[in-house]
Amino acid sequence: MKLTILGCYAATPRTITNPTSQVLEIKNQMFLIDCGEGTQVQLRKHKIKFSRINRIFISHLHGDHFYGLIGLISTFSLLNRENDLHVYGPKGIKEVILLQLKLSNSYTGYNLYFHELESNESVLIYEDDNVTIKTIPLKHRVYTNGYLFKEKNTQRKLNISSIEEYNIEKCYFAKIKNGGNIVLENGTEIKNEDLTFNPIKEKSYAFCSDTLFDETIVPMIKAVDVLYHETTFLESESHLATKTMHSTAKQAALIAKKANVGTLLMGHYSTRYGDISLFKEEGESIFKPILLADDGKEFNFS
Repeated sequence: MKLTILGCYAATPRTITNPTSQVLEIKNQMFLIDCGEGTQVQLRKHKIKFSRINRIFISHLHGDHFYGLIGLISTFSLLNRENDLHVYGPKGIKEVILLQLKLSNSYTGYNLYFHELESNESVLIYEDDNVTIKTIPLKHRVYTNGYLFKEKNTQRKLNISSIEEYNIEKCYFAKIKNGGNIVLENGTEIKNEDLTFNPIKEKSYAFCSDTLFDETIVPMIKAVDVLYHETTFLESESHLATKTMHSTAKQAALIAKKANVGTLLMGHYSTRYGDISLFKEEGESIFKPILLADDGKEFNFS
């Protein structure tokens, strides 16, 4: 599971910082999460292939989280994209994107699908053989969702030494990975547990930005491997967090502790702060380990 931070600062883009956008690679699939201004420039800068992005998840319709989307969609057309593109986001995202395409007479040459979200409950929005993706309803000034990404590991791992010992042919490997027993030519049945190891533990990633401190999300993100939780303010500006419906570093750490997550990743910093290490210092009095997101950082979670 690899996470690339394209941007992780709040409000307006600057020459030295970018608004929210991330790329999550999980089970050999690539998902774009939020798309603030400058996202496609950051994608190029970090040599991320545009063609691998087939699903985009927008948390809410504030500019620092989706103003880069129309530009990216248009660039896909200029690159003669053929693959379908799926966009998940709040109701209204289809209208705002299609209006821009209409007035600029730049309709896409590829299929563009919108999956508009309205539920205030956590819902499953995507599933395939390798991953599930659910919404995490958040509390902000407009309708907002976080997203929970979970691997699916249904196949067991082959015990190669045992396979060789019983001289089992490759044509049976798929059956064995899926939990089947094997009957040898002499009629002896070999139990699956003698031929395999347990699957690798499924990894999970929860993205939570932007939100007021809200403990109701704890059951949804319980024991996730990595939690990205917004930390717009330090506790000294908690009054601003309440007013703008954002969170402090201390509050994010409390959520991480209550949810018993593996790692807390902080981000969405207000640009009023010159030193983001202050967020980690504040949070570590409550929860460890904490990592700090920053533009261009890559995290590999094995």
